[in-house]
Amino acid sequence: MPSPTTTGFPRDRMTVAFYGSFVVWGWLLYSFNPSVPLLADELGISDAQAGLHGTAMAVGGILAAFVTPRFVRSRGRRPAILVACALIAVGASGLVAAPSLAWSLPSMVVLALGGNIAISSAQAGIALRHGGKASAALTEGNGIGSSIGLIGPLAVGVCVAIGWGWRPAVAVTVVLALVAAIVVSRIPVGGAMTAPHVADGTPSRAVRVRTTLPGWCFLVTMVAAVAMEFATTYWATGLVLERTGAGPGIAAATTAGLVAGMSAIRFVVGPLSLRVAPVMLLAVAFVVAIGGWAVLWTATTPTVAIVGLFVAGLGYGAQYPLSVALLLATAPDRTDAMQARATLASGLAIGVAPFALGALSDAVGTHRAFLVVPVVALVGAVVAVLGGRAARRAPAVDREAGVAASR
Repeated sequence: MPSPTTTGFPRDRMTVAFYGSFVVWGWLLYSFNPSVPLLADELGISDAQAGLHGTAMAVGGILAAFVTPRFVRSRGRRPAILVACALIAVGASGLVAAPSLAWSLPSMVVLALGGNIAISSAQAGIALRHGGKASAALTEGNGIGSSIGLIGPLAVGVCVAIGWGWRPAVAVTVVLALVAAIVVSRIPVGGAMTAPHVADGTPSRAVRVRTTLPGWCFLVTMVAAVAMEFATTYWATGLVLERTGAGPGIAAATTAGLVAGMSAIRFVVGPLSLRVAPVMLLAVAFVVAIGGWAVLWTATTPTVAIVGLFVAGLGYGAQYPLSVALLLATAPDRTDAMQARATLASGLAIGVAPFALGALSDAVGTHRAFLVVPVVALVGAVVAVLGGRAARRAPAVDREAGVAASR
């Protein structure tokens, strides 16, 4: 693990405990998402129907957006993460045991509810713990999660190749959730691991948060990042199957290229964001993603597809954590409330993007459907630049957001 002298922020037991949420969620995302086309074949459903798992995940995320800030204020951050881990374990168990779509979709709602409570609680906790250096800590936390998740597509590929199917790989999520719960349970309350009634420095009551113009911009970039990541991880396997003729196991394993790129860049962008304007890094990340998409879209062999996914991952990996760090910086005194808004927006993006791309894939083929990805990336790049300009021009009441964006 990098030292504080190279990244500029300390890693105490609390920070490591928060990182556990990223590990659990990273494994689930990158083992299950590439399995969606395999699940569709197994259950005999269409791509659009399989894309409903993204919609179910969105429902869980939306519920978490309303539940998390209230739960953290009334019960505390540690209980929130412990309950989240329990929900993840229950939901993942139901998902891997599901014999039909009617079973797998409710399981995904429960799983996503727990996952989003865990991530929301952890991200807000990290922002409170590390303040102005949150961009580095959040990026590193996401990097650790995606690094663990990197094994997910490979595990799916191996399990499929030896005849076990995708389910055993996804079942590992249950074990990781239990381990994360044990680690968090040993952290005393206080500071960023808030006790009841003191989250955000306020008593247990409804918290209103005003979204500034920079905040809206960074909310849009976050939505773009989430939409691109989930659409790609859900359907890149189908694209590789359609364009390269690779077998299901190999096609699923190619998604590891995306996760490898995401993991690698996060350990670079984290420290770099303390020296270069995070908003500039964010805009560049969207441009890099377009380059990776171009390689993937034109690939006719699994090897070239992996290269394209890796390059795309170099862009994708920086987009979400930087967007979240910049967004939370626009409301430093209402971190959990702003994180709830981010969770709600992410849930909507997760619900729309995989389903829309799946439906479009049914209509015109996966190859043509993937043309929407660079369009979303271009929008993200433009809005990131606009958000940086708006932050620099922000009035005194929004000065902290401007400092975070122009640091």
